[in-house]
Amino acid sequence: MRFRRWPRPAAYGDTSRKRAAFLRKQRLEREALPLFADQIAATQHGADEEMARRALWWNDTEQRLRDQRAASWRKARARLFALPDGLRQQVRDLWRTCPYPADPASFADFLHQIAVGRLDPSRPSWNFHQAISARTTPNPATFDEAFRQIGRRQIGGGPKTTPADELLFCGNLGSGIIFLTTRVRLIDPNESFYTSSNHRLRDSHVGRAGHWIDIEVRGECSDAEFALIERLAQAADTRPVLVHRVRSRATAQR
Repeated sequence: MRFRRWPRPAAYGDTSRKRAAFLRKQRLEREALPLFADQIAATQHGADEEMARRALWWNDTEQRLRDQRAASWRKARARLFALPDGLRQQVRDLWRTCPYPADPASFADFLHQIAVGRLDPSRPSWNFHQAISARTTPNPATFDEAFRQIGRRQIGGGPKTTPADELLFCGNLGSGIIFLTTRVRLIDPNESFYTSSNHRLRDSHVGRAGHWIDIEVRGECSDAEFALIERLAQAADTRPVLVHRVRSRATAQR
């Protein structure tokens, strides 16, 4: 078992600071009631007597604390040995590796947590880590259900044109995290962008000339998921949508 031995009691240290503190305490007692200072002084004892009294009190207190600690250990060990054999060995092994302090109070609380069902010896909270699974949307019905917007920035623009919005979406259809970058493309470069709310992809739009949506796909994406992205994106916008993959640098170097 993992038990911590109580250190042997050291003798009480008689120091000049302790004597000075004691004399200061007596002086403050007299100054608190100046009319009765002589009577108070008559009841006070000297520093040598006080140090001797503290030395006896120190040893008695240390021994009493050691006896209390030993009794607490014996009581906790009795609870341990009252457990069934299999559970008792499991609890002993768990106590050796648990983060509890090696003292009787912690050991008693450790046994209590097991007794009331708050601590499972087979799956302690400091050892068991629940498996983390990625949040996926395997069969989304809409683009907004499959992907969440996580970024927006403005690109392009000039003295006579308004910059367009470039949006960043992320989602996971089952193969891994996918990032989509959507941009509006102009057929007529002389047209300017303006913001409209009648399209589902929430991108910038064009005044009168023809235009289309360019979507770049980055990340793990199967052919079936790529086709699903195309279908959902086109259903979410009235403009023509072109979806294409963007090869990562590591993939391009292979």
